[in-house]
Amino acid sequence: MWLLLIIPLVVVLALAGWAIMVYNGLVTLKNRVDEAWSDIDVQLKRRYDLIPNLLETVKGYAKHEEKVFTKVTEARTMAMSAEGDPKKLAESEKMLSGALKSLFAVAESYPELKANTNFMSLQDELADTEDKIQAARRFYNGNVRDFNIKIEVFPNNLLAGMFGFKKRDLFELTDEKERENVQVKF
Repeated sequence: MWLLLIIPLVVVLALAGWAIMVYNGLVTLKNRVDEAWSDIDVQLKRRYDLIPNLLETVKGYAKHEEKVFTKVTEARTMAMSAEGDPKKLAESEKMLSGALKSLFAVAESYPELKANTNFMSLQDELADTEDKIQAARRFYNGNVRDFNIKIEVFPNNLLAGMFGFKKRDLFELTDEKERENVQVKF
């Protein structure tokens, strides 16, 4: 008689324990994805903060290149407003990288600018930031991969759906050229 009561109780407790472990695992991975996205935002903010200083330095030498400066400023503004959506952000980052390439192409025409220590320091900081952005994207994508796998595998997918966990998008660039860092050439 006792055995008939104990077996269902053990099964229910085992299922409850499993559900708690799966839920806690999903919450942990979701928070890691959010943290990784925040890391990308921090590095992009750093890049966005460097760009006006870089523009001002170049403007001092190349006053007649207003079109390039406008393009970089508009691309920066667009990239800053594309928060939260990896696809929109990737597209706006593509435009910003192209605009920065144009800016550096203009800088190549001014030897005295290339020798300016402030300009060189800003270029070094920008290159370092590009490396950090790339690392943050890899970290984000790794966490998204783990989160998506946890959501999609059976039987976790049953609980993930019940609790409203949804797949996250990877941070991907659509143009192969944009997979490269911004090139700074002298």
